[in-house]
Amino acid sequence: TVQVLTFAEVRYLPKILRHLVYFFKVLIRARSSDVIYAQDPVSVGLPALIASFFLRKKFMLKVVGDYAWEQGVQRGGVKENLDEFNAGKTSYSFLVRGLRWIESFTARHADAVVVPSNYLKTIISKWGVPEKKIHVIYNAFEAPIDSLSRDAARKKLDLHGKVVLSVARLVPWKGLSMLIVLVPVLLKEFPDLTLLIIGSGPEQKNLEALIAKFSLESKVKLLGQLPHQSVLEYVSAADLFVLNTSYEGLSHLLLEVMALGTPIVTTPVGGNIELVKNGKDAILVQYNDQVELCSAIEKLLEDPLCAKEHVINAKKKVGAFSKERMLSELIVQLSSLVVPVNVKK
Repeated sequence: TVQVLTFAEVRYLPKILRHLVYFFKVLIRARSSDVIYAQDPVSVGLPALIASFFLRKKFMLKVVGDYAWEQGVQRGGVKENLDEFNAGKTSYSFLVRGLRWIESFTARHADAVVVPSNYLKTIISKWGVPEKKIHVIYNAFEAPIDSLSRDAARKKLDLHGKVVLSVARLVPWKGLSMLIVLVPVLLKEFPDLTLLIIGSGPEQKNLEALIAKFSLESKVKLLGQLPHQSVLEYVSAADLFVLNTSYEGLSHLLLEVMALGTPIVTTPVGGNIELVKNGKDAILVQYNDQVELCSAIEKLLEDPLCAKEHVINAKKKVGAFSKERMLSELIVQLSSLVVPVNVKK
């Protein structure tokens, strides 16, 4: 049996107090459990780890990204990419160093750590976690049901001409500024092109200013945060999906794009190379490389046969990320932590 304790139960409380209350909730609810399985290494992970120590329970941790790095980029002055950040530099702000210590401490003291990609396994191992304790279990993915055809989606959304789509949190490492900068160049070849960006985040004002600077209000649309079903409709309607990112754990969104049959341009970073291969399922370009990015977009917009071949190959891969596979591998890891009781005959 499984009990779920969400952080939402305490999020209304002030910081620190919410973590303390969460710790006591874990302490109470986990008394009859064999394993405590935390879904992040900081807000949930540290209180759950401490509770597991007092309860003498096995503790398993899932890590899907580097929270210290993400917060550092947004508010801690971190300029390095994730690999550089984990190369050993320590001269960061107190916030970043504190978060870094918490996530590595939690991961090092876990009995097992689950990550959704081999790339993240290499990152977590740099935290001082033995590789034998880190287990790669790809996230489950179920293809969208009853998705609209491209023509039906375009008609519903009233889209015309060439449509390039990006869906991402509006943060610096998603490279959305570069996409906007490219639009004037792409318009010379494709005058009817529109760039649509779905997502919200701290970079919104900067992106709006960039759009205004190039007078692209009619050609670049920031659509904000949309319901999941609406996002899928835009993916179905787009001629091309672009994810110009410097970091990705294992993108569930890329799997959805692959399943819906939209050609992809993305970067060979993180877990992306575990999903798509350059020239076979997508075109991979270096992060923020203006020339490569522009060339890849033009290639797939001009060559429908190449785009179709990528789509066919990408769709074949999606089936490997089934819920049954993920659950069976997760059960193996959870079961391995439970020490069997010796029964005297």
